[in-house]
Parts: sequence; structure tokens; C-alpha cells
Amino acid sequence: KPIARVMHIILNMCFFTLTITGLPLKFNDEEWSKAVIGFLGGANVAGTIHRTAAAILITLFSGAIVMSIRFLLNPKHGKNVWARLMSPDSLWPRKQDWYDFRDMFKWFLDMGPMPKFDRWTYWEKFDFLAVFWGMFAIGISGLILWMPEVTAKFLPGWIFNVAIIVHSDEALLATGFIFTVHFFNTHFIPTKFPMDTVIFTGRIQKYKFLEEKPLYYERLERDGRLEKNKGGAPDILTNLFSSVIGILFLTTGIVLTVLIVISLLT
Repeated sequence: KPIARVMHIILNMCFFTLTITGLPLKFNDEEWSKAVIGFLGGANVAGTIHRTAAAILITLFSGAIVMSIRFLLNPKHGKNVWARLMSPDSLWPRKQDWYDFRDMFKWFLDMGPMPKFDRWTYWEKFDFLAVFWGMFAIGISGLILWMPEVTAKFLPGWIFNVAIIVHSDEALLATGFIFTVHFFNTHFIPTKFPMDTVIFTGRIQKYKFLEEKPLYYERLERDGRLEKNKGGAPDILTNLFSSVIGILFLTTGIVLTVLIVISLLT
């Protein structure tokens, strides 16, 4: 859906903005962090940019929650809420995900065939649900630190120390996960290298669809929805935009990962 692609682009922009303006505080004694803050115009400007991106991300997250609720209330996904939650179109974990994880592990060890996936793989569901934990942990602690004059009126002083630790360490964890696991799944898998552009173009080639989501393809075909979802190849501008923004995000992530590792080891 176009709304999903737009939300993903905004999410990417907010994430990288928060990372670039937040990491220098985590590693404030490093020369590269001082250079970044200087380039941004100083700590006050960086803080304003950081909070603006955070506000946009919170709004985006709220929109994702609304979309999730609408999914659960839509009867076309199942006769009741539980059926919709456990349906193949849902991002909620189900028993099949455990079987897929087990079979994928066996496939890694050459002990069995690669499992066949439906609309969502178990790692895509993990990516989605991890955002909820991260948003609550980082978001709540960030709001406490954003408005200390307000929160100090009804929260004890030690909460601010906890909020600083939670906000800093959870943000580093989220950054590390995105720049390693998520980047591997979307960029470094041989069949997707240098990037998987489907989230930007909304298009996937038939052979890739059959290879990555064969059960979903079969279900669309069985339900008579396959023809409706067919479309032409993306135009040149869409492909160019996808490639440029994808390479920009990937390069930025790799550079930041290297800086984080060097900072942690020195």
C-alpha cells in the first residue's frame, strides 16, 4: 500500500535523524561526535532537531497503532478478533512462526529444506513488534527527559537517572540491531544485494515473490486476488529514488556502525 511505503520512508528519515543527533551524546568524548555536533550547529540545534524527529516518529507510531486496530476490526481478515490476530495477514506471532524458525535453523545447517513462507516471515514480525518495545522504552524515557520541569512535579529524582540509562542504552541497542540484523535481511542477503527496493517501489518480480513468499502467492492465486495485485515495473524515477535513498541509508548506517564499534573498543 502507498501509505505503508510513505510511512517507511518517514520512519527511515526520523530514525537516521535521531541516530545522528543522539549518538554524539552517547559518545560525547569522541572527536567524531564533536565534529557531528559542530556540523549540525551546536548542541542546542542538535537537540531541537532530535526532539522534532522524535515528535514525528511518535505521530507515525500512533498511526501504525491505528492501522493495527483497523486491521483487527476488519471482518475480511477473519470472523472474529482472534481469527484476525492469528491470520496469515497478521503480524502477530503464531505457532507456524516457531516451525519456520526451527526449519530455517535446520536449513542453515543443511539438515532440511528451506521453509515456505506466507505474507510475513518470523523475522519481519520480530522487526515490527520490536518497534513497540523500543518506542515505549525510548519514547517514555525521552519524554521524561524532554520536559523535566513538568515530570519532576510528580516523579522522584532517581527516575531521571533511570530514564537517561534506558534512553541511551535502548537507543544504542535499537541502532545496533537495525545496522546489523535488519541491514542483513534487507541488503546483504545475496538475492537482495545491494538492497531490497520493494518497500519503496511497492513492486516485486514474480520469480522473487515465488522464491520468498510462495505460500502467499498460492493464497492470492487461490482467492482470486493475484491478478488484482499484478502491476507493471516501476518507472525510472521511482527506481532512481529507491536506489539513491537506499544507498544513502546503507552507507550512513555502515559508517555509524564503524564509529560505534571504534568508540566502544577504545
